[in-house]
Formats: sequence, structure tokens, C-alpha cells
Amino acid sequence: MQTRSIVLVAALALTACGNPQPSKAQEGEFAQPTRTAPNDAAGMKSSFAPVVRAAAPAVVNISARSVQRVQADPFFQFFGGGIPQARVAESVGSGVIVRSDGIVVTNNHVIDGAQQIKVVLNDRREFPATVILADERSDIAVLRLENVGDRLPVLAIEDKEEQQVGDLVLAIGNPFGVGQTVTNGIISALNRTETGISDSGSFIQTDAAINPGNSGGALVDMDGNLIGINTAIFSRSGSSAGVGFAVPAVMVKRVVDSALGGATAVVRPWLGVKGNTVTGDIAGSLGLSRPQGIVVTDVYANSPAARAGVRQGDVITAVDGQEVNDQGGLNYRVGSRNPNDQVQVAILRDGRAQTLNARVQPLPGEADPKQGTTIEAGPFSGASVVALNPALADRLGGDPFTTGVIITGVSGRGYAARAGFRQNDLIVSINGRAINTARDVEAASAGRGPWDVVINRGGRQIRGVLR
Repeated sequence: MQTRSIVLVAALALTACGNPQPSKAQEGEFAQPTRTAPNDAAGMKSSFAPVVRAAAPAVVNISARSVQRVQADPFFQFFGGGIPQARVAESVGSGVIVRSDGIVVTNNHVIDGAQQIKVVLNDRREFPATVILADERSDIAVLRLENVGDRLPVLAIEDKEEQQVGDLVLAIGNPFGVGQTVTNGIISALNRTETGISDSGSFIQTDAAINPGNSGGALVDMDGNLIGINTAIFSRSGSSAGVGFAVPAVMVKRVVDSALGGATAVVRPWLGVKGNTVTGDIAGSLGLSRPQGIVVTDVYANSPAARAGVRQGDVITAVDGQEVNDQGGLNYRVGSRNPNDQVQVAILRDGRAQTLNARVQPLPGEADPKQGTTIEAGPFSGASVVALNPALADRLGGDPFTTGVIITGVSGRGYAARAGFRQNDLIVSINGRAINTARDVEAASAGRGPWDVVINRGGRQIRGVLR
């Protein structure tokens, strides 16, 4: 579950960004001529209108407004006029109604930081909306429309994962804020990981045109079901280049179910293993016929994997029949399940295929510590610290296997602030002594300096001597 960098040449663009214009009202109901949706090559001469007619009424436009404080011009600051100014920012995107009483799904980045959200329906009705759950990891947010009287049109979430590469799909959304627009294409890839969009995401890739403003819109199949939420594109220009990504419906449903169940956050279970992608060289050394799966390098003590019998050196090839070939794919397959679900883990051990049953569990530890231990002396005086645990490390976007002590706050009056330590710095060692608890920090800081300190900040290790 570690954050990974983009490995493609093209730049990643979250598709709701870059259009400050307010959302325009969508068109009314579509005309209903007698046509059939294409279901074979000859049918391509027909029309997608029946699918659009069924799906489009449930796709909405979203306008999210926020007030941001911006620093005054340095010229005026020089003359004492450096009062921060308020600036109104507006994000335009799309959404999908998934429940008739006004539950809408969109991307988290469409509504992130918004103080006011307006949703415009296909029939031009407008509703204010509130966020009931926003999940940054999947980039999915769930909204509730206010003052809904009549039952609203909905799109059924198709989470059976029966899609295949080459299937026809439609992307429906609000590109550039021009109003509802439909584009068509195919599924060009499935289970796309290592995209840089998310460290625990596995995306549907499509060549249906997706542009800024399409974020949160629907990717639908030829049955008119929601199979994904359009999220991002790879593009040098910021506009569609035929490589778009959608969050699969199975993850969308997971977030929606969490929201409707009253949860304030999506609890992702884990298996408790980490490993490396099996390359050609690794496959050869293990006697495999081809590169497949991930070779387990570590198993967390008493984790679901450990209890199921997974060992170092095992090659995990699939979870519940779905192939995995990297850590991100494994994280997604497990993370899209509910805590306490049983999953089947296919492994290769000593060249023999086996299937192990594991009951996945939430990551151990407290993901949001309420308080930490305040250090009274030494180089970290004035800092509040807590021992890192898998749940907290994962919430911070790090490796759940990482150990150490994290700084949760820094008082302006202590030595830690003067030394330049910051919140979320990970204390690795002091004077060569590994740090795993708050008591370790206190013991290693006792007495007088100098102190040889190693910290990890944003994935970069920093070492310094403090006196």
C-alpha cells in the first residue's frame, strides 16, 4: 500500500480539474425512436440511443464551490498591506444517482474542500448536496441530495466484474462544463495498477473520450449498468488522448455501502503480506513457466496470511480467481472485500499450486491516534509522538510493515521546532539506536548531546547531528 510514482511518459490528469466555469443545465429527455443497441459487428450501424436513454437521466452535473485564502501580492506586503484575500474557486464535474432517494456518487477530487455543492439533474432540476462519506484512497465520494421529493432515476451498480477487454462502453459526463455529453469506446484494459493514480487501485482503462469535467461520471456497459466511475486520463495536453481510467464498480459499491451503513471512513482489510513482482529472471530462478504473481518477501505476524499458512517465498498468483501480478493489485483485491470476508489465495510453493483460505481483517492498530506522548527533553522536546502501527502507516500512505515513531505534533516552544522537525516525520534512530516506541525516544534523548538523528520525511531519509 505504498504510494508509487507515475511510470508512464504521459502526464496524469484528474479529469475534473481545469474548468472554473459553472455547470450548465443538461438537456431534457432524449427522443425515443425505435432503435436497438448494437450487439454484433453489423449492429454497429444501429445506435446506442436505447442505452443512453436508460442511463443518461441518472447522470448529473456537479458544481462545487469553495472559498480559499490567498496571500496578498508581495508588493503590498512590503508596505504593510499583506492581508490574505478570499478567492472563490469552483470545480465542475459529474456524478451518478445510485439510489432513488438522492444518493449520488462522484469523485472525491470533484468536491474536495467544497463549502457548497450544487447538483443539476438531466431534467434541469437543481439540488443542494452534502457529503456523507469521502474516500481519498479510492477517489470516491458519496453525496446526499437535499429536499428530494419524487423518486429519482438511478443507475444499477454492476459489481460482478464480468467485463472483458473489447467490450463496448459509454462514458457519460459533463466535459468542460458544456452539459451532458456521451462518448463511446471499448474497454481497452482491465486491472490497471501502477498508474500513479492510487497505490491501492486497479482501474478499468477505456478509449472512450474523457475530458476535464467528466470526473465522477458514468462508465456504462451495453445493458445500461454502471461498471465504473470515470476518474483520470493520461494526456500530454490535459485533454483526452484515448487513455482514460475508471474506478471499478466493485470499489464504488464498497464505498457506497460504507456510507449508507453509517461509516465515517472505508475500512479496508488486509492480508498481511508484501512482496515483489515476479520478473522473467525471478520466474527462471523459481522454475516457473512464465512471469506471474508476486513472490512473498514478508508475512506480518498473526496476520490473516500468517494464520492461513502463507510463507516467505510463496508466489501469490490470484485472489478469489482474479490474477494478481503486483503489490497494488493484491492490495486492491483484498481491500475491495469486507472485513471478515473469507478469500481464496492461490499460491505456488515449490512448483506446486495450492489454494489457501484466509479471513481478511482490518489493519491492526489505531489509524487516527487521539493523543501522543509529549517529549520533555532532548532533540525532540516539545514534539508529540506515537509508535507507528500498520493502520496508521497505511492511512499516511506508507508501508504498513514500517516500524518507528511518528511525530503527530510539534510545539513552537520546544527544541524540536527549532531543529526543524515536522508533523508526520518518522523517527528512525537516535545515536544509532533503533526507535520503536515513545519510551525509546525518551531514553535515547536523555542526557546531553550531541544526538545523531535519522528521520524519514516523505519517503526520504534525512540524517543530522544536533547539539
